[in-house]
Amino acid sequence: MANRFLRRADAKTIVEKLCAKIIYERKLINHGDRILIAASGGKDSTVLAWALSRLHHVLDMEYELSAIHISNDFDGTGSEIKSVLSELFSGWNIPFTDMDIPVIGRLKAGRKMNCYWCSTQRRGELLKYAVENNYNKIALGHHLDDIIETFFMNMTNTGKLKAMPVLLSYKKYPVSLIRPLGYLEEKQIIECASDLGFLGSTCTCPYGINSGRREIRKKIAEFCDNRSDIKRRILASLSSGSEDLLVDSDIMNDEKFYKEEEVQNDN
Repeated sequence: MANRFLRRADAKTIVEKLCAKIIYERKLINHGDRILIAASGGKDSTVLAWALSRLHHVLDMEYELSAIHISNDFDGTGSEIKSVLSELFSGWNIPFTDMDIPVIGRLKAGRKMNCYWCSTQRRGELLKYAVENNYNKIALGHHLDDIIETFFMNMTNTGKLKAMPVLLSYKKYPVSLIRPLGYLEEKQIIECASDLGFLGSTCTCPYGINSGRREIRKKIAEFCDNRSDIKRRILASLSSGSEDLLVDSDIMNDEKFYKEEEVQNDN
């Protein structure tokens, strides 16, 4: 999409257009899909829900939307988030469900709480709920910056060329993960959330303060000089080789994930 459009269009239009673009180009949604939105309460998944509800009027296909918020046993903002989400999603005609899981309570003796463990537990519950309730797609709110950051983290920490795919189909279960915000930068999502009036609806986590993702984010910002065109060329490069790193992956594509064993975290 031309940079001129991205500079001149309002934030809500940009979100709708880039979501529609990635859905068409990557075939993220098909006619008859039952899509479960993973609603954390943060700006990303909330903008995602808004966009998918709006695109019902644009995309030439019928699909069903529902959302689920997974509450835990350590974040005290849960009740506030649930109230805000319930009201917002009702206005967008998206059925909303809340699930409580004991993330800390599931820790084995001697293990410490961290982002890796929490993400694994929440993703496992999402997958099980989707399978048990006949959803064939799980929509996650990761954006362009998340995808690039994950690529650099895998490259520098594990020595592997692995990205966060915008479409991941499980081998053993009839569920796929989709990331319809994959063409959007975080700053575009923030502006859209602000324009829509729900930027203040965010979730905070006391265990994510020293995340390694924050460090790589700073380094990427310096490397790209905060230029959007460079970020978009990096994203394009992930699909330019013999293997398209943005479609499907072996990350978490294993029966052990369903059984809640530890897996690579991409959250």
